[in-house]
Amino acid sequence: MSQISILSTKTLSAEQRQVFLDADFDLLEQDFIEIKNNLFELNKINNNLIFSSQNAVLSLMEQNGWEVLKTKPVFCVGIKTKELLEANGFTVDVYLDYASELAEIITLIYNKESYTFLSGNLRRETLPKALKDAGITFNEIEVYETKLAPFKISDQENFDGIMFFSPSAVESYLSNNKIKKEVCFCIGTTTASALEGKKIKNIVIPEIPTIEEVIVEVLQHYKPISE
Repeated sequence: MSQISILSTKTLSAEQRQVFLDADFDLLEQDFIEIKNNLFELNKINNNLIFSSQNAVLSLMEQNGWEVLKTKPVFCVGIKTKELLEANGFTVDVYLDYASELAEIITLIYNKESYTFLSGNLRRETLPKALKDAGITFNEIEVYETKLAPFKISDQENFDGIMFFSPSAVESYLSNNKIKKEVCFCIGTTTASALEGKKIKNIVIPEIPTIEEVIVEVLQHYKPISE
């Protein structure tokens, strides 16, 4: 059997990369998006904080005096975002895997509270629209920018699978490349939805939206039987 070839649309950590090496996969990594943190003021923060990505947490921690916000309750999207927040002294009251789920919980149970949503420039409307429609007091601060970093993959490269970790990465990849017969491994349903209308037949989504779970899906797809 020929070596399985996988494209990751972001640079992986050493531990994540090692999993592919141990499985004897051929792995190519290329960042299809770039993140730029913004400077912002911390004087217009409401009683509760909302984070929908690790990037927003990392940007906050670059601001002078960010530590004073550690006393505020936090609502966030994603287990990795929760872990990053807690590792830096925040208390996460609620976390869910998707923004739509978090919006539902806030509007049903925590609708009397006020919130500040620390977001990126390409965030979806799901969460702010739900809060606005429910009449919940909130403001939004754009704390980082996601920029597309298109890259043309050589026509000589043939991949069995492609790993996508954001809708922006899908958009960036498709700006210069086509998906042919590759299996698309998407970190979540929002990322997978960016492939809608592209006539992609093979899309795999893990139950838990983390990079590690995407990698597990890749390995199980190509090596379902333990050796």
